[in-house]
Amino acid sequence: METIQDYASELILLLFLAITFLQSGADKIFDWKGNIGWLKGHFSKTPFKNSVPLLVMIILVLELVTGIVSIMGIYGILNTQNTSMAFLGALLGCITLLMLLLGQRTAKDYDGARTIVIYLIPTVFLLFLLQN
Repeated sequence: METIQDYASELILLLFLAITFLQSGADKIFDWKGNIGWLKGHFSKTPFKNSVPLLVMIILVLELVTGIVSIMGIYGILNTQNTSMAFLGALLGCITLLMLLLGQRTAKDYDGARTIVIYLIPTVFLLFLLQN
């Protein structure tokens, strides 16, 4: 119980990352055609227009890895108070979100970019908490 109290913020934020990225990855897997169709239109006037399926696959892999590593980070904290996997999960989360932000900004979807920043703020905060 003391571990949960000592790492409550980190554990909550890691769970946030796991839910966010695993759900997003699952959505891409179960509705691949729908996502690709929508994103081809979304990026039709950008330099990414001919690479949408490849880029979505890269994001999908990053999201799944980030979610899994975040769960492993929770396990590491609860089991041995080791934060190395948690730090890696937070770092991967930041990288993934920055890639998504680049896409939204390139597509000139400023509302979408603002939404990504809403996710980026707690992820950067988690990275900060785990730097010690």
